[in-house]
Amino acid sequence: MAILEYEPSVAPRENKVWCRSDREEPLVGALRRREPTAADDLVATYHSRAYRLAISITGNAPDAEEVVQDAFWSVIRKIDTFRGDSSFGSWFYRIVSNAAFKKLRRRRSHRLEITMDEVLPAFSEGGRHAETVVDWSAAVHDPARATEVRLAITAAIAELPDHYRVALLLRDVEGCSLIQIAEALGVSVECVKARVHRARLFARKRLTESLTVNSSRMVV
Repeated sequence: MAILEYEPSVAPRENKVWCRSDREEPLVGALRRREPTAADDLVATYHSRAYRLAISITGNAPDAEEVVQDAFWSVIRKIDTFRGDSSFGSWFYRIVSNAAFKKLRRRRSHRLEITMDEVLPAFSEGGRHAETVVDWSAAVHDPARATEVRLAITAAIAELPDHYRVALLLRDVEGCSLIQIAEALGVSVECVKARVHRARLFARKRLTESLTVNSSRMVV
């Protein structure tokens, strides 16, 4: 079960469809023909989803908005390079993600990131948890601790390295398929699976640590 499925406020959106060829063809055709309303239609169709992807990578609104605007201009200028090997939506989101990661690299060029191996749960040779596993399921479903759980999840996601955080958000928040994420990020499906799995393990560990500490304080 995905870690984010526990919190209603960040549950996957219903009926999320990134790209359908029957919906894309008229827009792509209009962009190729340079129709006056094509750019406005592009923005109306993709802005909200592109912004969520950009902000999940950059982590702040000004950078995300700049990334999205740059991506729209790139699409309009380069529409003739779209060959249809993947869906238009995936092609567009890959442009967004590349631009967002480029901006993030410039901003964090001198910043050290955590190493996932240092924070993932430890396992024995038999594949079992080597550390004590705390059952915090009751806290997750306790209305009195809903805010605490939400803040703990948000903090854990923010702490993830960028590539892991984006994969987790696209999968568990946006409800995108593994194939869609792989196309958007330009990686293999197996790579996406690994990133999502490791990100979930990390988030669960951080959530366990947070709830355990807070529970100890309550007892004291």
